[in-house]
Parts: sequence; structure tokens; C-alpha cells
Amino acid sequence: MDDKTAEEHDPLPVPSEDLVKAAHAVLNRDVSHLQLIPSVAFKLLELTSDQDTSIKDLSRVIETEPALAAKVLRIVNSAAFFLPKRTTSIKHAVNILGFSAVRQAALDQLFYNRLIRRKSNQKFNQLFFWQHCMFVASLGKAIAVVLKHPNPDMVYTGGLLHDIGKVILETAGRLSYSDYLTAFERSDCSLLESEKTFFGLTHADVGMVFSVEWNLPPAITAMIGFHHEPPPPDSAYAEFITETAIISFANYVAWVQGVGSGEQTCGPELQETVLAALDIGSLDLERLLEHVDCEMANMRQFYGIEFPPLSKLRATLVQTTIKLRVTEGRTPHGEVVSRENGEPARLVSILTMPHRSLDPDEFLPWTLEAIQEEAGFDRVMMLDIDPKRRGLVASHSWPKAVEQLGVPSFEIPMSLVSGKLLQCLREKTPVLIQRSDPADEQMLARIGMDELMAWPVMRHNRLGGIVCADNSLTKRGLDKGALTRMMPIVNELGVALVNAVQYKLARKESQIDSLTRLYNRGVINEFLCRLFEGDERSLANTVVGFLDVDHFKRFNDVCGHRAGDDVLKIVADILRNLTRPGDFIGRYGGEEFLLVLRNTGRTGALVCAERIRGEIERRGSTLSERFHNQRLTVSIGLAMYSPAYATYLDLVEAADGAMYRAKNEGRNRVVML
Repeated sequence: MDDKTAEEHDPLPVPSEDLVKAAHAVLNRDVSHLQLIPSVAFKLLELTSDQDTSIKDLSRVIETEPALAAKVLRIVNSAAFFLPKRTTSIKHAVNILGFSAVRQAALDQLFYNRLIRRKSNQKFNQLFFWQHCMFVASLGKAIAVVLKHPNPDMVYTGGLLHDIGKVILETAGRLSYSDYLTAFERSDCSLLESEKTFFGLTHADVGMVFSVEWNLPPAITAMIGFHHEPPPPDSAYAEFITETAIISFANYVAWVQGVGSGEQTCGPELQETVLAALDIGSLDLERLLEHVDCEMANMRQFYGIEFPPLSKLRATLVQTTIKLRVTEGRTPHGEVVSRENGEPARLVSILTMPHRSLDPDEFLPWTLEAIQEEAGFDRVMMLDIDPKRRGLVASHSWPKAVEQLGVPSFEIPMSLVSGKLLQCLREKTPVLIQRSDPADEQMLARIGMDELMAWPVMRHNRLGGIVCADNSLTKRGLDKGALTRMMPIVNELGVALVNAVQYKLARKESQIDSLTRLYNRGVINEFLCRLFEGDERSLANTVVGFLDVDHFKRFNDVCGHRAGDDVLKIVADILRNLTRPGDFIGRYGGEEFLLVLRNTGRTGALVCAERIRGEIERRGSTLSERFHNQRLTVSIGLAMYSPAYATYLDLVEAADGAMYRAKNEGRNRVVML
């Protein structure tokens, strides 16, 4: 983009009316009175570091705020800037340190003083949030400089403010951001998805709406609104794709390094558009992170922030993460691949004949047997990398009789991995390991062998283990030609292992309701069936609860089906948060949920159900404007197990009947039989 001020840009379209209305609806007061962005900050943002902006202009803006000037002088006189002599003049500081450094210090202090409340004991840790903003801003500016962006200072400011929507919600939300973090502490949803469920929109949406209302520069508005998802190509903000990509990448790197804006387990996604917009390969990540570490260390005395100076290790971690993001079974364009040459995986071939199952405990022995019979080895093993035992450990072997004949179990400590075996791990090539090679002698002596053959097992271009073969019993020499002959079978074994993982994930996904992420009705019935087939003592103190959303049809009719979906997600997350790990919850169908409370009496079950009912009512009251003043309440029926219930269906029917009694008695209540 051109290096323009906010006034030189054509006016950009405001967010949609629905989004603006939703953003104001989640607040308990007019955000314009918050003054999160002070007027002097706007003046600093309007100043550019070109020749038309004089040192006098910058000095005058800062000196109009005496408290700000004092804090800026404190920063520039600190050890961070190594000034040979203490200065008491902003103008002198700008002359020595440069326009950009002084303005950056001023903006840091302005935003920190307005945005951060250090003494807050809420779930939303604002000091932790600030270190994230500083990291993203510093890394974003450093990347902008490398990419020769015309205005790195603008990118820095965008980094400082990219998550301002979280501060707005924490400061002025009807439900605060701390409330959200508490409610979704145990959720496995993505950040944006869970925010939409809780607030009806994301922190990026909130930040964008008010950055437009505050008339922030369009580039900064774009970085605030689109640092998680890129602006659509037909959007007026699409011209800022480079800026949004830089902040998106810096935000992702910060999370990878453990410097996220909070302690959520779900981090941001690295979008393909980010990789397309930035030449990531041209970035020296080690040097960039060293620069960020240095800046963060310099700020340590002001904010009490600690950053680990492990730049090289962290750069390697980031590079690996990016590589995995791009190559995890897909090309940059999204096509599924399974081999290094990019050819689509063949699901059926003569080499996969042993793989008549998707259970590794079944197809692994079959495959090892096929290799053993084809090449005539005494033993074939599958070695896994075991981080706990810090070595390569045989998980499967064939034939089993070999172990019974006195051949020791196979395990190689990582400390002994060298020579040809190390080559197999690093270069992912099959190798023949012999005692004649001094580099391998110690390892072979440790496992009592003279020769060993090893093939790498690849899973989506990543090392997933090693197949090893030996002639420990017959002491016959190994045929080197088997290295290439067996490689296709080993390749197909890697494919089978990938398919097994995908099948396991697909099977798990088939048990989950796609909307609420709770167990579906099939799993509920299977769980209760197994429970009733077990010892009757395991059913003692078991209560089944049936929960139904009151007047659910009105949400769909008045507010739309998306609002109805959000209601179900809210109920599901409250159930997740207010039940114990040993309890069972699921979506029975429509707006009905079922919960199984274990090891509880009547009083405990009633207390739990009442807590759930009350929290749903409270949440609904808070979000009533979002749902067009529709009340969100539920009716809950409980039934405690007794031998009178012959099957689980009888117990469920009893809980269902109790729920209908709650409906008939006025709804929004708990009834227990």
C-alpha cells in the first residue's frame, strides 16, 4: 500500500448494520465513553516519518501530554537505548534515537495506560495480554522492515491494537471476556467459533466495528478486523492483505512460542492466504526472533514481562510448524497427497493385501509377516519412537516364536543412535547396518547383533517409525537387495497407518453431534445399554436427566435458525462446564439433551440440575437483546435408577416424563421423580 495518512485514503465502507447492532448489543454502556484510544494517539498516528514531518512536530505532540513526556523520557534514558548522556528533552531524544523509536515508545505508553489494568484478578489476564500485543507488534514491524513495507510503524501499531476487541468486551461487555474464558475453559471449539457462540460475534468483529467508529486509519482497522481471517477479495479492505497477513503470521508465531493473548489451548490457524501473501522463505526467523527478544528484554523493567531467550530453538519450532501446516497431507492448494512425489494415495493395491483391517494391532503383524516370508528374515519388527523411554522400542514383531527362543526384546536408546541408523532417521532412506562400520559397532553390540536392516516408515512425509529385520537365529548374512525390494511394502504400511488414524478420527467424529460437539443419540443409547448390561451395583446412585429448551421454536422463528443453533451451543457448553468429568452428557435430538449423573444421590442430582437451569437462565437474561428479548430457559426432568426399571429405555422414559411435568408446571424448573 502507499504510505498515506488516514485522511488520504478513500473512506472505507462501515461494517454491516447487523454487525454494528450486534457489537453495541453486547456492551453494557456506550463504548465511545471508554476513551480507549486517546486523542494524542491519533495525532501520533497521523504523523509520518517522511521528510514532511519534522522532529519539532513529534516533540510538540508528545510534550502536550506532560505525563506522557515524562514516561517517554524514562524509557529513552533506560539501559535499553544506551544513551551516553541522560537527556531531558524530547526533541533531543528524537535527534539521537530517531523518529520511529520515540513515537513507538510514546504509543506503547499511551495504549498500555489506557488498555491495561494490572491489578485485575479476572480470568482475562491483562498483563499476559499486553506481552502478547508487544510481541506481535515488534515481530510485525520487523517483518515489515524485511519485506520493505512502506510504513512499518503502522504495522507496529496494528500489532499493538489487533486484539483490542477483547479489551472492549472485558471493560464494557454485558458479559465480560473473563466470563467467556470461564464458560469455555473446557470447550474444544476453536476460538472464533466459541466466541460467536458466547457473544454472537468475535473479538475481531467488535474491534473492527469500533475502530471504524473511532476513525482509526483503514490499515489498522483491517489488521484489527482480519488478523484471524483474511479480508474477502471483493472487500475494500483487500488492499491491506499484506498488513493483515503480517499480523496474522506474527499472531500465530506468538501463540506457537507460548506468548498468546490468553491461556486458551486452541490457537489461531495459519491461513493459506497468509503463506501466499508473504514470502515466508525469505524471512530469517532466528534473527527476527532475536530482535523481538531484545526489544522485549528492554521493556522488562517497565512491564515485568519475562521472555525466554531461546531464539534459535524457537525459530526451528516455528519453521517446523509452518512446514507441517502446509504438508500435513495437503499441497498448498489443498489437494490430498500421501507420498513424497505428491501422487494421490492408492487405497487398493496388491501391496496392501495384508492390510485387511484398520486396526494397527491386526494389520501390523500381517505386514511384518509378509516382509518376513518374502525376504526370509528370521525376525521383522516395527519400532516406535518412545519419548518416555527415550529410545526406539519394538511395538510389534514377527514371528512371535523368535522371542520365545531367547532373542532379547528390541530396544535402542537414543544415546546409541548413530552411523547408518541415524542416517535412516535423518535422510529417511533404508540402510544396512553392519559391525564393520565403527559408528554402528557399539549400538549393534548393545542389542547383540552383527547386522540389522532398517526402513523408515513415513506418514504424510513425516517419520512414523522404523521397520527392522535381522537374522538373529540363523546368523545368515542379510541380502542388501531386500532394501529396495521391501521398500514399497514399507511405504504402503505408512499409508495404512495414516488411514488407521483417519479412520479412528472419523469414527470418533461419527459419535459427536456436529453442532454442539456433545455425544449423539447413538452413543447415548450405547452407553446406557452397556451400563444396564453391567453389574447392578454400578447402577446404584445413577440419575438420568432430560433437558429441553423452553419455547425453542420461537428462537428459530423470531431470530433465525443461526440464533437457534447458538442457543443449543450455549446450553451444551454450560452442560460441559457444570458437570463432573465422570458424568455423561449428550444431545438426544432437536433441542433435547440427556445427562447421566454417576455416584450421586437425589439431593446432589437436584443441586446439579438446578445449577445448570439457573446458569442457562442467567446467560439467557444477559443475552436477551441478542435474541430479540426471547427468554432462554430450560425444563429438566430427573429420574433415579431403581430395580423397577428393567431397561435403560424405561429410565430414559421416566426422566422424559419428569421433564414434561416440569413443562406443565410452568417451565424453567427441575422436577425429579
